[in-house]
Amino acid sequence: MPVIALLALALALAAILDRPSTRSPAGARASGSTASPGAVAGEAPAASTASSTSGFDGAALPASTPPHDFTLADQAGRPVSLSRYRGEVTILAFLYSTCGPTCIVIADQIRGALDELPRPVPVLFVSADPAADTPARVSRFLAQVSLTGRVRYLSGSQAALRPIWRAYGVVPATSGRTAFDRSAAVLLLDRSGRERVIFGLEQLTPEGLAHDVRKLQ
Repeated sequence: MPVIALLALALALAAILDRPSTRSPAGARASGSTASPGAVAGEAPAASTASSTSGFDGAALPASTPPHDFTLADQAGRPVSLSRYRGEVTILAFLYSTCGPTCIVIADQIRGALDELPRPVPVLFVSADPAADTPARVSRFLAQVSLTGRVRYLSGSQAALRPIWRAYGVVPATSGRTAFDRSAAVLLLDRSGRERVIFGLEQLTPEGLAHDVRKLQ
């Protein structure tokens, strides 16, 4: 009987050690690269490797890349430039008001992080589908996720948004909902406006996002 028990224990340990890790990296790309529209979150070894030693809950991105500045109009039609948030850690996400569960989850997790932080931080939502993001739909979406008055929802023409999507490796809604859902992520920009941390949907939690905001502050 002892021999049989030892054999069973050995087989159990072998099975555990041979089991692949279920934790996937959150990084969509190494910061500074110009990702193609088909880039999928979780494909950048550089980002995921950095996060393992960085102390961030999300995937750390290199700090050497200059910021991608842009100017778009918010939900009230007011011009908003990314450069105005220099000196503040900023949460940046690309979504659209009709994308369904994926965008609702992103918004809910960001709202949870804002609730955890001792003081507000800037949150910028940039449209991934300007045709869908009419003022009425944006207003309904922000009310649905309880973020009215807490975020700036930025949009513009396809021509204005396309270089921004490209700079941040965003898959727009025109590529299909499945492609957008797979690549959806939340970025943290440091005080200089540089991408420093990226959260894929599997890694995104209010606690982790709030932790990394505080770390960058």
